[in-house]
Amino acid sequence: MSDRVKITISDHVAEVMLNRPEKFNALDVETFSDLDAAARDIETDKSVRAVILRGAGDNFCAGIDLGVLQGGADIAATLLAPVPGSPANLAQRAAYAWRELSVPVICVVQGVAFGGGFQIAMGADLRYAARDAQLSIMEAKWGLIPDMAISATLRHVVAPDRVKELAFTAGVFDAQEALRLGVVTRIEDDPLASARLMAATIADRSPDAIRGIKRLINEGWNLSEAEALALEASIQAPLLGGANQVEAVRSNLEKRKAKYVDQ
Repeated sequence: MSDRVKITISDHVAEVMLNRPEKFNALDVETFSDLDAAARDIETDKSVRAVILRGAGDNFCAGIDLGVLQGGADIAATLLAPVPGSPANLAQRAAYAWRELSVPVICVVQGVAFGGGFQIAMGADLRYAARDAQLSIMEAKWGLIPDMAISATLRHVVAPDRVKELAFTAGVFDAQEALRLGVVTRIEDDPLASARLMAATIADRSPDAIRGIKRLINEGWNLSEAEALALEASIQAPLLGGANQVEAVRSNLEKRKAKYVDQ
């Protein structure tokens, strides 16, 4: 990995920071590769129970670096290359990796989240926005479609006609409109502090249950009712009577902090 993305891990929480503050954390080829690598590193670290995704400085991400747009066929081929082990290509993986990750991901939306930055945020499970945050599905401004997994991550969040309107116009909207649309979870005075508090809360729960909840909601909402019921049962069966489920009960009854096994 280059220095485009930085990872810090403490108390079972990983913070993944886009690290080009002088460029509003715009996405160049190295950043796409580093986001894929960061997600892979976190997935293999079983001590991680929650992730915070944020940008360095005052902004989350301004979207694609204009140098990439002018890079021609070679850069396009790199970004559209399939990623082993994922249905996504490299560009899509920058956003979709956070949906694929088995642990919850909380995105901190400060400053701007434009284009690819908006789509990366949509790959997270929760999005906490600053009051002055600005968002946009901006690709049409550059003669492109939004192609970083938005067709998967936004489909159950915003009605198709509203997505079309936002994408057709490439208009910028504020945090209040984002909350009304459902593309952010909360508006916070200090979204990073709120994300850290939520991540700590998640990290105090059984990691088996938390991973199961994320899988159930991500997969079950696309299934028939019969298939969804079967998925619930298949996820629940190995949890019941497992070490972490027993520890959850005991720690609650004994009014103490749980000591879960990372596995």
